[in-house]
Amino acid sequence: MSKYMIGIDLGGTNIKSAVFDREFNKIHERSDLAEADKGPLHVLNKMVKISQEMMLSEGIHPDSVHCMGIGVPGLLNPASGLSIFSPNFPGWEHIQVVDHMNKYFSFPVFIDNDVRVNLYGEWLFGAGIGYRNLVLITLGTGLGSGIVSDGKVIYGTTSSAGEIGHMNMYREGRPCRCGSSGCLGRYVSAIGMVRTLTDKLSEGRTSIIQDWVKGDQTQITAHLISNAYDLEDPLAVEVMHETGELLGFGLSNVINLFNPEMIIVGGGMSAAGDRLLNTVRDTVQKHTLQLSSGACTIKQAQLGGQAGMIGAAAYAGQRLSLKNDVRTE
Repeated sequence: MSKYMIGIDLGGTNIKSAVFDREFNKIHERSDLAEADKGPLHVLNKMVKISQEMMLSEGIHPDSVHCMGIGVPGLLNPASGLSIFSPNFPGWEHIQVVDHMNKYFSFPVFIDNDVRVNLYGEWLFGAGIGYRNLVLITLGTGLGSGIVSDGKVIYGTTSSAGEIGHMNMYREGRPCRCGSSGCLGRYVSAIGMVRTLTDKLSEGRTSIIQDWVKGDQTQITAHLISNAYDLEDPLAVEVMHETGELLGFGLSNVINLFNPEMIIVGGGMSAAGDRLLNTVRDTVQKHTLQLSSGACTIKQAQLGGQAGMIGAAAYAGQRLSLKNDVRTE
């Protein structure tokens, strides 16, 4: 019986990879630079090499591997293993990820969106254990989300359900790479919050952050805004509250639509914690159907950078199990 599963979380900067046993105990873990600027084939071959090296390091024969799951950013077709488009990877269009991996490995390989594999991780092993209705949002360079409804992950017609980050918040707002403008993710992501601050600085407002970066606004980060917030810098406090309020309005729509028991907030921006989430919760309480908001908890993710790897492995195991069930019917 095959004993191991491999989970890979492909990010724009890093490839996070791990080997798990069938009880999801971690056997081996590593993180490598994605080097996306070197092209899709380089990234694919790097994932092959990483997988081979992990197995070799642990003395694992490929025949002992049950399956592999890979979380890939952007739009994709999980059924065919095709990555249609990934915004942070140059030249990454219509990439046959699974077909490429199948050239090197005999065990089954499956792909899904990177946010959804994080959802599987938090739902099955983290903050969402035991819940049947939940939403995960990841706040980083953008805003991603995944949805569990009545115990099932929602995919939609083109496997792109849950694009909360592209919910229109302003008729004419900041342009978005999706082709629209005023999208929620352009304001509440790390990049969005920094943009809000720098826009205010360009209007003549001041902040302690200007001293920290010696006037170089390109060095401003969401982390610095959090630090300035802790020092009660008026502009940082204002920006954090504005960001939390807008995210709260967005999540009010999400709660009214999907009626979840829990919203889990993950990604790098989640490190802001209650600095951000207290305003989110206040806004949700004021602007959501009371019955729905009263039944929904908003909390931080638990697994951090581990969620994508273990979630990818668990997702692959589920896909393989479903595939085998169909064969035996």
